[in-house]
Parts: sequence; C-alpha cells; structure tokens
Amino acid sequence: MDDPVLLLSLTAMLLATSAVAGLLAGLLGVGGGIILVPALFYAFHTLGFGGPQLMQVCLATSLATIVVTSLRSVLQHNKKGAVDWDILRTWAPGIAVGALIGVAVAANLRSDVLQAIFGILGVVVGLYIGFGRSDWRLADTMPTGLRRTVMSPLMGFMSVLMGIGGGSFGVPIMALHGVTIHRAVATAAGFGMLIAVPSVLGFLLLDIAEESRPPYTIGAVNLVAFGIVIVMTLITTPIGARLAHGMNPKPLKRVFAVFLTLLALNMLRKALGW
Repeated sequence: MDDPVLLLSLTAMLLATSAVAGLLAGLLGVGGGIILVPALFYAFHTLGFGGPQLMQVCLATSLATIVVTSLRSVLQHNKKGAVDWDILRTWAPGIAVGALIGVAVAANLRSDVLQAIFGILGVVVGLYIGFGRSDWRLADTMPTGLRRTVMSPLMGFMSVLMGIGGGSFGVPIMALHGVTIHRAVATAAGFGMLIAVPSVLGFLLLDIAEESRPPYTIGAVNLVAFGIVIVMTLITTPIGARLAHGMNPKPLKRVFAVFLTLLALNMLRKALGW
C-alpha cells in the first residue's frame, strides 16, 4: 500500500502549484504546461522520486492535463468563431506526426537531458514573452508547402519534449505570420489537442522504473497529479482571466518572463550538475 503521508504531501504540493499554474495561464494567456512541468519535477523530486525517467513522468502528466484543458478551450473559442479551422486542418497531420516522434525520442532520453532541453527552450520562450512585439512579422500569411511540412512536425516535436501544448510555439508562429492574437490563441488551443492526444497515448505505454514512478502512475502519467491539476486549473484559470481584464498585462508578462527564464536556467543548471 502506498504511504498515506506521501500521498498527502504530494496532494498538498500539487494543489498549490496547479492553482498557481492555472491562475498565471488565465492572467497572462500562457499555457499552464510551461509552469506545470518544472512544478511537477520539483514536487516529485522533493518527495524523494528521481532516477533517469522522472522528467518523462512530468512531461506525460502535463500533456495529459492539456488534453482536457485544450478541448475545453477550443470549444469556448469556437463559440465565438475565433478558431481558424483552415490552419488547424492543414497543420494537423504534421503536428501529430511530430508529437509521436517526440514521444519516441523522449522515451529514450535520460531525465537530465530532457531537463536541459526544457531549460534551453524555456529560455527562448521566456525571452519572447518578455521582449516580443506584436508588430513583428516574418510574413503576412501562414507558411505553406515545404515550410509548413518542416515547421508543423517541429512544433509538435519540441512541444512534447517540453510537455507543453500549442501556445508557447503556436501563438508566436501565427502572430509572426499575420494572424491576429485572439485568433492565434484560439487556434493554438487546437494545436494543443493535436500535440497532447497522440503523445499521451504513447506515454501510457512507456515502462517507468520504480524510483521514477510516484504513486498511482500508469505508463508515464501520474493520475494523482492529473486529477488535481485538472480540478485546480478549471477553478483558477477563469479567475486569472477575469483579473487580466482589470489590469495592464504588459508589466506582468515582463515579470513572468524573468521568472520563467530563471526557472528554465535553474533546470539547465541542475541538468548540468552545477
């Protein structure tokens, strides 16, 4: 039988971290996964779990929550007519293929390598959130042909290696190609589904070693964390969204960008053994 004290400690830590993740997601319009993955890692690590596969559990659990949150978000945005279904349809095959490749690669990497990848990409995302400008453009239309064939699986691949949905990479890509920010955010929620569903199915088949497996873990998905995160983010994300309407999000985004960059650098530091 699993230690009840361990389960209570895990529950308490996850309640706090998932509440903050949901609040920031609603307040700043960022995906909760970018916060949730390091939060899960530190929570599990603090409770004594480690080994070479701990990051796989964090990535898989984060992606499992994205299946639910992305579906809810897509349905809400679709009621307002904000989802660009043409972009979603044409980018879907590449994103899903990239996600499956991401699972295959992640399954064979050590936890410290995945930490380093998260750290490097997290710094890139943090810098964009902090210093990116809405008027930056690479083109006036979304990539097609060979560019889309390369970029769509790359988005799915990198997102799985970070355990995140479509927002962190999808929104900047669309914004840089002339898609309005509200439409980009709505469509990126669909990207999250395309990334999360195939990757979670793959992670459920992964065999995780005992030292990296918290209680009630199936494959690489921890059911305790999944349930708590879903409940708390459904409560706190709308609160964050309401707060965002009453304040200027720019200074908050700068603060969050610094926080995320430091968080990513700390993951990178740990991965390098410093």
